[in-house]
Amino acid sequence: QVHLVESGGGLVQPGGSLRLSCAASGSIFSINVMGWYRRAPGKQRELVAHIISGGGTYYADSVKGRFTISRDTAKNTVYLQMNSLKPEDTAVYFCYVVTNGGYWGQGTQVTVSS
Repeated sequence: QVHLVESGGGLVQPGGSLRLSCAASGSIFSINVMGWYRRAPGKQRELVAHIISGGGTYYADSVKGRFTISRDTAKNTVYLQMNSLKPEDTAVYFCYVVTNGGYWGQGTQVTVSS
């Protein structure tokens, strides 16, 4: 079993920044993918960004140039640095990890509002 603990969400004004963290623990052999989805009210779940074991990254067009995903492999932790936040970034952000199976975090609320 793998457990994911997210942190870093909150309320921020437009143009502000937040950093999300997701730490994986448990029966982890090797991590293939770590990333973030988000679900905004009334919208479908959206893949925000992910990073694969070789270091390659993917970003949704809506966040390119503003968000940066990174990881600390020694700590099995993935980060999402979010800059220049917009109201449309408001959503619940979910961490996910693909290792010996797929696992999801509990979600953390990000609200961008003045």
